[in-house]
Amino acid sequence: MKKSFKILTLLIAFSTSVFSQNTFTLSSDDLGGEATINEEFNGFGCTGKNQSPQLSWKNAPEGTKSFAITMYDPDAPTGSGWWHWIVFDIPTNITELESGSGNIALNLLPKNVIQSVTDYGTYGYGGPCPPEGHGLHKYEITVYALKIEKLELNKDTNPAVVGYYLWNNTLAKASIVTYYQR
Repeated sequence: MKKSFKILTLLIAFSTSVFSQNTFTLSSDDLGGEATINEEFNGFGCTGKNQSPQLSWKNAPEGTKSFAITMYDPDAPTGSGWWHWIVFDIPTNITELESGSGNIALNLLPKNVIQSVTDYGTYGYGGPCPPEGHGLHKYEITVYALKIEKLELNKDTNPAVVGYYLWNNTLAKASIVTYYQR
């Protein structure tokens, strides 16, 4: 009985490590279960620092030619959610964005990476700013492994169109979910 238990334990440990090693994964050193004043938007009645979180990803699938990142709030009272951040044409040699990369004035991303217009009507990162008293909002940050190098879109392309191109060219995606309320 003891021998069978040891063998079963070893098989489970081995299979878990083998199968989990190739999972496309997104992580952040900045985000936990809830966003903070650091990520909160500065405008629309919010007074946060509007700092995009550090993000890193690994184990992109074979055939990946570029990456894209989105941040979306499905709980926004708009009928269609709210797009907070859309970044695309990220080359495959980049697998991390440092904190603040969403601030286009800082020029922390390569020149050809595009941060397109958000539902705030601005470019780059626009942090959480749910209506006061509206409860917790869910923020989905997703990295997409794409089968093409360029989406052939520009910074003025609206989020729905970018989403359509992402949907048509995604090999894999990984997400982090965080929450925020005011």
